[in-house]
Amino acid sequence: MRLLITTIFALMTLSSFAQGPYAPAAGISGTTAMHKDSSVFVAWADHCSINRGYQNIANPSLGLATVGDSTSATGAPNVNGVVSLGDGGSATLSFPGVIFDGPGHDFAIFENGFSNIDGGDFLELAFVEVSSDGVNFFRFPAHSLTDTSQAVGSFGSVDPTQINNLAGKYLLNYGTPFDLAELSGINGLDLQNITHLRIVDVVGSLNNTYATRDTAGRKINDPYPTAFTQSGFDLDAVGVVHIKSVGLAEKENVKKLSIYPNPVRKHLFFNEQLIGAEWEILNLSGRLVKNGRLAKNQMNCSELKSGVYLLKLIHQNELYQAKLIVE
Repeated sequence: MRLLITTIFALMTLSSFAQGPYAPAAGISGTTAMHKDSSVFVAWADHCSINRGYQNIANPSLGLATVGDSTSATGAPNVNGVVSLGDGGSATLSFPGVIFDGPGHDFAIFENGFSNIDGGDFLELAFVEVSSDGVNFFRFPAHSLTDTSQAVGSFGSVDPTQINNLAGKYLLNYGTPFDLAELSGINGLDLQNITHLRIVDVVGSLNNTYATRDTAGRKINDPYPTAFTQSGFDLDAVGVVHIKSVGLAEKENVKKLSIYPNPVRKHLFFNEQLIGAEWEILNLSGRLVKNGRLAKNQMNCSELKSGVYLLKLIHQNELYQAKLIVE
């Protein structure tokens, strides 16, 4: 009898976390969770800038969140750690190319949520915005049906079936996917050329002064306060499903790129300051061999096979190119 009662209680506990209309947790039928090792991911964010929020927006004297840095959100999950955004903080990311609206989901965002002892999920949430010019950002319509009669608290659980279009919906190693088609018809947004993503921490306070709200004006109830150095949304990575080359060939006016040494064996240097520039290397057949963004005023060519290549680089809307010889 005791075993039966325990079993029934366990089932009731689990079912209590699967009552909403939206997709359930990873491993449950109908989930949209995307595992970090899925072959659908073809690229990861390669540049990130952070605007930190407070550890507790209601008590600024505690200072800002401090865990991680801008490099923590680049690359694949579980590689560079996480960056904590703090209450209302944000991260703006770009990629080795532009994201486009393809079939199904176009990208996924990874956080480090975990399972709570009550059988629920500790989920810290964030809004997601996209831009095709790096200036004007447009937010996915987010929905939160979590009960607001009582605060989730610092370590409470959030039911993923009650939330939609909020990053952080799934646990560690599982990305929350987004489909650009949901933003169709917005003036000033080119869904075939998304250059930047912005992730904005949700402040889970139910206090009207600090609360953040979903697209229907409902308060979003998630763990709050999290008054620690690792406060707010912990961004791990952004994986891209649909990405295309940066389109350097479309530029009409081409400047000569001054590089050395050329021929090169390992490190290639630039005579101009070009940090932050997007680049691509093509073979003589015009096929893309490699691309990325300059973090330093140099490039590692050691992975390239011996041969002749075309190096293209765009910086401050100017196109540069040079013939590159690898020994």
